[in-house]
Amino acid sequence: MKNFFISFEGIEGSGKSTQVGKLSSKLREEGKAIEVVREPGGTRVGELIRHITHDRENVELTAVAEAYLMAAARAQLVRDIIKPALQSGKIVIADRFIDSSFAYQGYGRELGEGTIFEMNKLAIDQVFPDLTFFLDISPEVGFARRNGTEKVDRLDLQQKDFYERVYRGYKKLAQKYKERYVVVDGSKSIDDVAEGIWMEVIEKIKG
Repeated sequence: MKNFFISFEGIEGSGKSTQVGKLSSKLREEGKAIEVVREPGGTRVGELIRHITHDRENVELTAVAEAYLMAAARAQLVRDIIKPALQSGKIVIADRFIDSSFAYQGYGRELGEGTIFEMNKLAIDQVFPDLTFFLDISPEVGFARRNGTEKVDRLDLQQKDFYERVYRGYKKLAQKYKERYVVVDGSKSIDDVAEGIWMEVIEKIKG
């Protein structure tokens, strides 16, 4: 498998970052050339933007400003890292990509998926994931997992109804983009989730 783009999506506490780490380690063991990125962030500019969007002091940040900042970080990441990596034949693994903006700003902030897509057309430069894993857990379970384990950031401070909209948004995206979405039961053990993901990736490699 060459020139392949895998993204991981889900609400806070779903285990995305853990599974990104496990899959990347497994692929490296198999001798695959990979690039791992995260959103927002992954570049110098992107990390500066992440500080703005996640700083809990920035309570006045509007939904539209947040959406543009996420798109700006994505534009930098695509051009600095993702496109060059894909062009060199690497497998790119992303901890969040455009689906996060659909879910969080489109559905959570209620700006609309279509609006977010229009805002991101130039940012993504026609780059879309070939395979997207949605780690499916409810907001209640996600926040129970995170309670006391991680530093609370601005997005963690959002109201419950916001995360309910985000979660329902992900469900809609999984139905809309069935050709690339794989829904994973995030309530299973870390190893069981990792095994299921690995089997899906192996199938794509063989394909």
